[in-house]
Amino acid sequence: MKSDLQSKIKKALTKKAVGYQTKEIVEEYQDDEGILKLTKKRVTKKHIPPDTQAARIVLEAMEEAPIENMTDEELEAEKQKLIKILKEENDEEGEN
Repeated sequence: MKSDLQSKIKKALTKKAVGYQTKEIVEEYQDDEGILKLTKKRVTKKHIPPDTQAARIVLEAMEEAPIENMTDEELEAEKQKLIKILKEENDEEGEN
């Protein structure tokens, strides 16, 4: 149970660290003689940008050396690695 929760937290934090796409659904209903009927439905794709604090936490958890000691090139390499991991996880979720 504990490892399942840890896995979910790591996955959510990684997703927040690299940013992601999501859909926002807004539905409007109208009362038609006591029955609610859907009158409008709008689906909007939204980009949630990367969160630097989440990225820092993920990198610190993954690294042997503290993030403060990493060069810009090392940070960029880690960012790209996290993006790849997130894309792979999103692909797996899409298949299920």
